[in-house]
Amino acid sequence: MGKHSKEHQNIEWKESWQNDYFKWICGFANAQGGTLFIGIDDKGKTQHLDNVKKLLEDLPNQVRDLLGLMVDVNLHTTNSNDYLEIVVEPYPFPISLRGKYYYRSGSTLQELKGAALTKFLLQRQGKKWDGVPVPHVTADDLKNDTFAFFKKKATKSKRLEPEDLDGTNQQLLESLQLYLEDEKMFKRAAILLFHPKPEKYVTGAYIKIGYFENEADLIFQDEAHGNLFEQIEKTMDLLFSKYIKALISYEGISRVETYEYPKEAIREALLNAVAHKDYSGGAPIQIKVYKDRMMIWNDGQLPENWTVSNLLKRHSSKPYNPDIANTLFRSGYIESWGRGIEKMINYCLEANIPVPNYSFEGSDFLVEFKKDIYHEEYLIGLGLNERQVKAVLFVKEKGKITNSDYQDLNVISKRTATTELTELVEKHVVFDRKGTSGSNIFYIIVGQ
Repeated sequence: MGKHSKEHQNIEWKESWQNDYFKWICGFANAQGGTLFIGIDDKGKTQHLDNVKKLLEDLPNQVRDLLGLMVDVNLHTTNSNDYLEIVVEPYPFPISLRGKYYYRSGSTLQELKGAALTKFLLQRQGKKWDGVPVPHVTADDLKNDTFAFFKKKATKSKRLEPEDLDGTNQQLLESLQLYLEDEKMFKRAAILLFHPKPEKYVTGAYIKIGYFENEADLIFQDEAHGNLFEQIEKTMDLLFSKYIKALISYEGISRVETYEYPKEAIREALLNAVAHKDYSGGAPIQIKVYKDRMMIWNDGQLPENWTVSNLLKRHSSKPYNPDIANTLFRSGYIESWGRGIEKMINYCLEANIPVPNYSFEGSDFLVEFKKDIYHEEYLIGLGLNERQVKAVLFVKEKGKITNSDYQDLNVISKRTATTELTELVEKHVVFDRKGTSGSNIFYIIVGQ
């Protein structure tokens, strides 16, 4: 495995896996990326690696949980010995392991501290809105309950060192990089995240929710105030207790609640709005709920030269508010960097509802969820008869229905089947007719 020295910069060989090597992965992500070989000594000889299958399975998940990174872990075999290759991409956004920042420089790994850390963070993040200092606020002005809530979540997520969680609130804010040592002041992000009333400092830092009959008619509304942790919790509570219906079904004798929208997808969209909002704009995040859809709007900016199509592809994370995003990540709210949209799409697919629609215009960022409106209660409300309802549910499961399927399903004549299917197409506009003539005509749900 003769490698010339230039490549040594980005490659490390280790005989076996040790948890200390998460630091190397962090260091590679913060520098130029790199590759870690496990099961090969530095002379290039493969060593016997006992738990290779377990490592292959566990490492990607552990790296995601600790660092928020997606790494590729590949299995190779030489001379009948297995070894692993861990490929780490460089990240545009500072990555820390339990609140400590590592950097691969030459062939050494350094922990960045003090001035070197400040310089690294500034260079990575630029001067961001949420990193600007706020005078005349001390740790005592911040909300104890929120620190307790954060510590509980962060203990569970294991993304900060235990001693950082056992210290004072001031020390916790320092380890979250929310305190500027030189200015002896907290960053704006600290105010938004931990102050009881961040709106004293930032206009419009709250969330507005409304239920609309149509574009113009607001039926009822709520607002979620307080710091960002409180806003997220209150909004989720309100949405799923008052705005979004639970559909109750029974499996055997146990009662099963499924909501019209998957909770995880909505939470992900809400976290995105909070972490990427342009707070200098002064407008609250707005959530509009309608009978058949729901929209989450925030004032925001996409990274330079990005369009919505960048978001829909696998992309690196470039949070608009890196300090807010980092704290939400440490608390376990954000699972991994740059995967929010991918996850929202997957949650919707699993729940059998349409994938969300994203749009960005000027500084308006909008996510729209449409619900699966075709359930029994809704269809009866549209005026469908029992046989027609049965047919729609059949199509939901099978994808399509023919005239003879309709006859068999409902034990009726061809003539009645034709009449009722025509009604579903023309009167109720639930079905689309496909195919040309006779037996190759079939029906699908509109828009499928």
